[in-house]
Amino acid sequence: MADHQLTDGHRRAEALARVRALLLDLGCTDAEIDRAVDDDVVDLLVVDRMLVPTGRRMTQAQMAEQTQIPIEVTRRFWRALGFLDVGDEDAVFTEMDVEAVRLFQTMIAMDLVDLDSAVQMARVIGSSMARIAEAEAAPGTTPILMATGDAILDADQFARQAGTSIPAMARLLEYVWRRHLQAATRRAMMLRSRGTDVGISPITAVGFADMVGYTMLSQHLGDEELAAVVARFEELAHDTVVALGGRVVKMIGDEVMFVVQTASSAAEIGLSLAEAYAGDQLLSDVRVALAFGPVLLQDGDFYGPVVNLASRLVGVANPGTVLVSDEFRTSLGGKQADGYETRALRSRTLKNIGRVQAWKLTRAGSDPRLDQRRNMRWDRLNNVLRELDELRDRGEQLQVGPSALGGAPSAAAPVPSDHLGDGPGDDPGDGERSSSVAVESGRGDALGPELEGPFERDDRPTT
Repeated sequence: MADHQLTDGHRRAEALARVRALLLDLGCTDAEIDRAVDDDVVDLLVVDRMLVPTGRRMTQAQMAEQTQIPIEVTRRFWRALGFLDVGDEDAVFTEMDVEAVRLFQTMIAMDLVDLDSAVQMARVIGSSMARIAEAEAAPGTTPILMATGDAILDADQFARQAGTSIPAMARLLEYVWRRHLQAATRRAMMLRSRGTDVGISPITAVGFADMVGYTMLSQHLGDEELAAVVARFEELAHDTVVALGGRVVKMIGDEVMFVVQTASSAAEIGLSLAEAYAGDQLLSDVRVALAFGPVLLQDGDFYGPVVNLASRLVGVANPGTVLVSDEFRTSLGGKQADGYETRALRSRTLKNIGRVQAWKLTRAGSDPRLDQRRNMRWDRLNNVLRELDELRDRGEQLQVGPSALGGAPSAAAPVPSDHLGDGPGDDPGDGERSSSVAVESGRGDALGPELEGPFERDDRPTT
């Protein structure tokens, strides 16, 4: 035991010696280091000094005087980057901050951007970099933050890893930025070469894919299992979209938004996503919706009625299916598009949009039984989750006392009667299933088979 304690003490002494030497090289004094050790925050001191080099510290007023930029402008820029406000007397700004403000000032002085545009760009940069930083610092992402709970050992570990990883990450970020800037600039130039004037909305296909049952899964899985599901969902979505020529705009938990220039490419992406998730052993199916038309591109995101329509449609799709808007179907080539088929579903009133005609997209000659197998796959998982709910409820009742044993187990939510597909009763085989199918709260239709009865008179396919 004594030998073990001696070994740990020796490790801490060696780690502290290395940390002290590093901090002295970075401009800290022995008094600062000793105070950080006594307060058990020497790891935070190492992070601060390695990531934000030391030197003369300034207040906002001093930085404004040095840069000749009013305090209210620098404060606006600071907030846009996502940093917390600081007190008037807090000396926290360094030469690195002064350089950033001067770059900001130079862009405006050279008429590259106006003040409002520069602040908006700072907001985009800040939010993007904040996400990258959070991802890099997350447990298990990199070995930089393999915390032991000992501030000295953690400081030593961070110092040894960060000395190499920080410069490497900076170079990687610049490389990725240059590549994406190249692609974005080429797209903008191609739009102009095709006669699209500045200020005219580009025409594009917008798609959303939403993982079925995510809310239910999140209630039953532990943090590690849920993280694995989310990571796999993002990996599969990103790989599928990019491999087929699309761009992932953003991932929002259990949903991915993507864009691509043509309806045919979007159709291939949408169907490939549905097929990929249906064949994955870890994930449940996805709903996919596609729309086509003019969009507003701003700050790397897309806005407008076409985006809203795709987002609303995915919320009412059945598991494993791809829905498309009227405009998308027309752009694709109508009922018998090359390699694809579209089938009319009943018109549906969507929130804040109105009544729309949606179409189910499939591959030409596809087997309708595939959808039934996909729904059976989800039903099996749904039944397992329902049984877990019932077991948990009974366990809670046993803890309360014998009087609670007569309570009824939790029941599945009722099936809504407003399927985007054709209504219950149209399919003679749906009677026994529809009464026991659960619904994911707030998202979509019943998590059961798509009910495809005869079209109503006004829903017949057009040619």
